[in-house]
Amino acid sequence: MDESPDPLKPKFKRVLLKLSGEGFGAPGKSGINIDDTLKVATQVKKVHERGVQLALVIGAGNLLRGEQFSAGGTVIKKTTAHYMGMLATVLNGMALQSCLESIGCETRLMTAIHMETVAEPYIHRRAIRHLEKGRIVILAGGTGNPYVTTDTAAALRACELEVNILLKATKVDGVYTEDPEINPHAQKYQKLTHAQVIRDNLRVMDAAAIDMCRTAKLPILVFNFNKEGNIERAIAGQAIGTLVETA
Repeated sequence: MDESPDPLKPKFKRVLLKLSGEGFGAPGKSGINIDDTLKVATQVKKVHERGVQLALVIGAGNLLRGEQFSAGGTVIKKTTAHYMGMLATVLNGMALQSCLESIGCETRLMTAIHMETVAEPYIHRRAIRHLEKGRIVILAGGTGNPYVTTDTAAALRACELEVNILLKATKVDGVYTEDPEINPHAQKYQKLTHAQVIRDNLRVMDAAAIDMCRTAKLPILVFNFNKEGNIERAIAGQAIGTLVETA
């Protein structure tokens, strides 16, 4: 008797997962919550065990955002504030690495800003080699440049590492016509093109990131990572969230 097909069989061989800082902290609070970080690590492990080559780009909204220190006439210069935000992503990366290793995953933490005491420098070919050897690669430090978001860092690394899809994990279950927390009648998009996102100024990722993905014809899936098993479903190609692809 034939076995029924596995609904969670991976559709993609190599994936980049963009994790916002919200995944590392309790809602409404700042800092790193180990229980929440372990939940993310457990979902990542399930995907990795299915043979998916997985790279993760880390945000740091749970700790600080560079913009918050550069607004309102603060004494901290904007460039410095952006570097502070990039360094904060390394803290999240270290926490995630420790959580993954505590549950038996082999990882490499790579940073765009050199800090060899705690992480490897990001080198394109070395990152690909880690993926090919079955290691989970955590990419922190953004691009290493100020005035660039972690969304753009995710798009850049996704193109460099030649992944099959960029997964943007958020606290909402897709892209809406308006903010669903403000307007409960906002409509969710099932599919969009990169051009539509740019034309309608939809809040998926910043315009530079979307344009980079459009040029590379790289699909983006925006989905809610707080729902248990959603990372597996996303990589299995199930119809969750909002898919952004070329027309």
